[in-house]
Amino acid sequence: MHPLILLALLQVGNVGAQHAAPLPQNAAPPQSHPTTCYEVFVRSFYDSNGDGIGDLPGLTQKLDYISGLGADCVWLMPIAESPSYHGYDVTDYYKVEPDYGTNDDFKAFVAAAHQHKIRVLVDLVLNHTSSEHPWFQEALRDTTAPHRGWYRWAPTQGGACPNNWHKSPVRDECYFGLFWSGMPDLNYENPAVLDEMKRVARVWLDSMHVDGFRLDAVRHLVEVGNEVSNTPGTHQVLRDFGQYVRGIAPQSYTIGEVWDNPDVILTYYPDQLDAYFAFPISEALIEAVRTGKAGGLLPTVEQFQRAEPAYRWAPFQRNHDQTRAMTALANDTAGARLAVTILLTLPGVPFVYYGEEIGMTGDKPDERLRTPMQWTASSRGFTSGKPWETLQADTLTANVAAQERRPNSLLKLYRWLMRLRGNDAALRDGRLEPVETGNDALLAYMRKDGTAQVLVVANLGTTPATLAVPGRFSYRSLLTAGRTRASLPTLQPRTAYIYEITQRP
Repeated sequence: MHPLILLALLQVGNVGAQHAAPLPQNAAPPQSHPTTCYEVFVRSFYDSNGDGIGDLPGLTQKLDYISGLGADCVWLMPIAESPSYHGYDVTDYYKVEPDYGTNDDFKAFVAAAHQHKIRVLVDLVLNHTSSEHPWFQEALRDTTAPHRGWYRWAPTQGGACPNNWHKSPVRDECYFGLFWSGMPDLNYENPAVLDEMKRVARVWLDSMHVDGFRLDAVRHLVEVGNEVSNTPGTHQVLRDFGQYVRGIAPQSYTIGEVWDNPDVILTYYPDQLDAYFAFPISEALIEAVRTGKAGGLLPTVEQFQRAEPAYRWAPFQRNHDQTRAMTALANDTAGARLAVTILLTLPGVPFVYYGEEIGMTGDKPDERLRTPMQWTASSRGFTSGKPWETLQADTLTANVAAQERRPNSLLKLYRWLMRLRGNDAALRDGRLEPVETGNDALLAYMRKDGTAQVLVVANLGTTPATLAVPGRFSYRSLLTAGRTRASLPTLQPRTAYIYEITQRP
């Protein structure tokens, strides 16, 4: 038996019977909820040993950089053992991918991150395993095997398998795998599967010292007939799993991927995971900046704000599955500056994908969305060897070293905004109140926390504009040094403004 599994068994006992109280609808945010989280693909971040693959010791060496950005949280894409470059098909949930290092390397990374006051969330793939996982290989070959019931099987139909089912290489039968044949879905109708995933969570929390999990593809956990998303069984699994994690680690943070519309995402509250990514806000944000029209951005934010406390939903620009923000904005640097200024002044727990802070580009296929971090003008900034994937061509100009030298670079704007958010109560915790502008090219809102008020205005358009805010206020810029103003300036095209405002007599 794997030693970590034995440890988990000793700690968990009758894991399926343990339940913590559900998360109340209006619970106060836990002290450990992040302010801003930075998403990292370890394979592409920094290579410490010259094999061309980013690794955990390399990531540890770059913690000063991440901390310097102002992030107090990192989300690591999958780091468990896997035959694929991306790691979303796991072969051993208890072992770090050897390309990245060892379990001890991971523990050293977490200890160093905690010294930097950075929480560590790891990707946990509940929906499926790799087809190379020993559980599946055993189940494939032996219909009486203990893990046979951990997967879904069906007879072929005239020697063929229906959609989302795959032909067994061993006998005349099919197995279910929603994403592809190399990722057979786990069968959560078997209670032993959820019990095992609780053991996995406990090991990573107790023995590996993580602070929580990002949970992949959670809307697909339980299928009913042809319905593969958002079923009652899926909600029940997440309710049970979320309550279990909160029971053993009350300060942990769990956030799920439910890539759907707001009405569907909101069905995953109040008592399942702690938080979910706000995909509709991401889409509305990029669309507003791209088109120059505020559109549905603020109404979408308000829908989430009305429904749940801000620490329970996470806006972002783009993630590892989507065209990078700079590419989606057609290499418009002014647009990228607008997008991050809006993102980091919205309510919620914002997530930033590595490389966005220097304007990295990337489009499908997926490998080109996850290219090595551009530290310098060549691949030597990432590795002394041959990189696992060719860097983007714009590494010559879009890199950390170059932007460190430029006074008004995108990187320096990210740092300023992330630190500002961490230190300003209104931006961090305040409610959003839209400001009517009468102009779809003007996006404006207040963030209010007690007596503190911050006004954010973004001119998304291509012509100057003006805005008069009702009332008598003094305006102190939080983006640029300068005197306090009695009124707003002319709002320049494709430019954002942040003001601390105080009432004047």
